[in-house]
Amino acid sequence: MIAWWAALIGLALAIILILFKVNPVYSLMMGSIIGCLLGGMSLAQTTNTIVTGSSGVMGTIVRVIAAGVLAGVMMESGAANVIATNIVSHFSDRLTIFALALSTMVLTGVGIFIPVAVLIVAPIALEVGQKMHYSKLSLLVALSGGGKAGNIISPNPNTIAAAKGFNVELSQVMIADFVPAVVGLIVAVLLAMMVKNKGTFVPADEKFIKKETKDLPSLGAAITTPLVAVILLLITPIGDVLGIKALAGLNIDAMYILPIAGFVGTLAMRQQRKFLTYMKNGLSRMTDVVMILIGAGAIAGLISASNLPQEIVMLVKSSGVSGTFLAPIAGILMAAATGSTSTGVILASNSFSKSIMSLGISGTGAAAMVHTGATVIDQLPHGNYFHVTAQAVHMQFKERMSVVVWEMFVGLSMTIVATLMYGGLF
Repeated sequence: MIAWWAALIGLALAIILILFKVNPVYSLMMGSIIGCLLGGMSLAQTTNTIVTGSSGVMGTIVRVIAAGVLAGVMMESGAANVIATNIVSHFSDRLTIFALALSTMVLTGVGIFIPVAVLIVAPIALEVGQKMHYSKLSLLVALSGGGKAGNIISPNPNTIAAAKGFNVELSQVMIADFVPAVVGLIVAVLLAMMVKNKGTFVPADEKFIKKETKDLPSLGAAITTPLVAVILLLITPIGDVLGIKALAGLNIDAMYILPIAGFVGTLAMRQQRKFLTYMKNGLSRMTDVVMILIGAGAIAGLISASNLPQEIVMLVKSSGVSGTFLAPIAGILMAAATGSTSTGVILASNSFSKSIMSLGISGTGAAAMVHTGATVIDQLPHGNYFHVTAQAVHMQFKERMSVVVWEMFVGLSMTIVATLMYGGLF
């Protein structure tokens, strides 16, 4: 077994390389290689460790590729834009902040990547901010906070990774995270309202380009894809609750559900001829995610081959802190280290799952705590989310850094709720 310090050096090297703008996949693989070699492994053993770690995320990768069909349909067809626009337009000016946060929550909740969801809603937010004289800080807190809330109840790569890491169904994690997500939405709205007069504002003379609406689907057609996905994902849990064995025994995996939902959505929008194009574009959007998951698997292999998880468990126990906190702490630290929710969840679940489960925590509860923990400080500058969202609302680096603190409170509120619900603290 590799010494804990070698694993830490490998992880630290990967983080440093990412901060220096080296491709995250290569950064994670290089950190894995160096950590293994420093730990005394031969070149052959190092290769086996990295291959084993990467192989451990293949189940997640398969489901992420399947999710690309749903994401491609929602984004390429304009369905996501239709949903966001309708949500905002149906609320009064007084509830604008809530409408913006709800929009990104819904979009991420139905399978859109959180940075893409922010990009979709950002033009609407800027126009509203100009009209209502709300600061960009307030707008981004609402957008990002709502996105974080939706991200933990979504069939997105991070939720898939959390479910796979603790061997539970995707729908179980989505249901378990629902209450924390609602709390996160409320906290995001309250915080956004608190800072609506702080920071820079949208210039009064800024013009906004209206998108063509003639080729966009109706709202009813737009919501078909996510509606079908949710219904199919909930068949097994509903069957369990109602005691209907026929439904409970179906156990349809997300690998089937997400592409089916995407195809049904194209039929509802009468865009079936474009389905292959949507699939192709959806897969291209998943390529970077798949590659980063392979890199995360490699570094997870290094950590799993070391005694670092055991040392952290001993440290937690010796400090007098409840071992329950290992799950959220692992999620927080790994996501902060990589600047990514998905990568953080992969590292935390693959590396610490055995230690966390040994504390008597259920798989669903552990997945929920790790998952919510990964949303606390995953928006740091060495990740792409920080920069994408800054560009979305035309915000400078310094001001974008000030948003990080408010985003942290949103993620922390969800983590606290999940820990209270599933950590057995009562």
